Amino acid sequence: MIEENFFSVRMRASNNGAHEQGGKHISGGELISTYGNLKNAVNVLLEKALSHSRGNPDFMQIQFEKIDQPITRLSPLHVGTNEVKSVGEGQLVARNLLEKAGVPSESIEKAYQQITEFSEPRGAILFDVRSGIRIDERNEKGVRVSRVDWLTTNFEQWADYYKMIQSHRVKEALVLATKVCAHPVTVAELCWSDDPEYTTGYVASKKLGYQRITNLKKYGDELGCRIFFVDGLSDLHSYIDYLEKQPIFVQWEEENATRVN
Repeated sequence: MIEENFFSVRMRASNNGAHEQGGKHISGGELISTYGNLKNAVNVLLEKALSHSRGNPDFMQIQFEKIDQPITRLSPLHVGTNEVKSVGEGQLVARNLLEKAGVPSESIEKAYQQITEFSEPRGAILFDVRSGIRIDERNEKGVRVSRVDWLTTNFEQWADYYKMIQSHRVKEALVLATKVCAHPVTVAELCWSDDPEYTTGYVASKKLGYQRITNLKKYGDELGCRIFFVDGLSDLHSYIDYLEKQPIFVQWEEENATRVN
């Protein structure tokens, strides 16, 4: 039997030129594909970029490369939903969840003092919970979590089991959060989208799982946020290498599931 090769397929799209030339970020996406499914994977990412509410791109890059490393399989984080009536209430819930996850209150406050600066980078901000400062040194680029996916059929089985909406957005976010939180130095993640029409965000951690919060920004706001709170990070390069290059498949097994009412 010949072992099938897998490929990392990535897309980024912007308006008014490439990101490096100051273009406005429109969309990005990640998939893992077999060679035979590459055309479909490219089309999925192309459609995502061409139908985004942030606008029409005039620059797009789609690339794929063979994955040479073994693919690690992770169980998805368990999911909870926090219904809130306002952005203020939502942000208060987010702060409380971060503290429950193990982020010191002083670090949460320092992060929120810089939240406007953290809304500009295209990727994630790495925030050290001990020093209370950003440590990734990536400026407006940030750190992009890459080489991740969840087979659609398995995701749909998971969604049916837990009576979740089969949303590509939820799938994509949960895959990223699962990979990020699996690393031992990650304490928690705080995220909301730069999509002006999507106001739900989340706090995620190994301890709390993936906690959706229905209002973390105002409708029409194009500023997003993605912060990884880390502790005990002795090798920044190794951590970023894990986020960007370690291939991850999320895989759900019903026999290991816990029914949530």
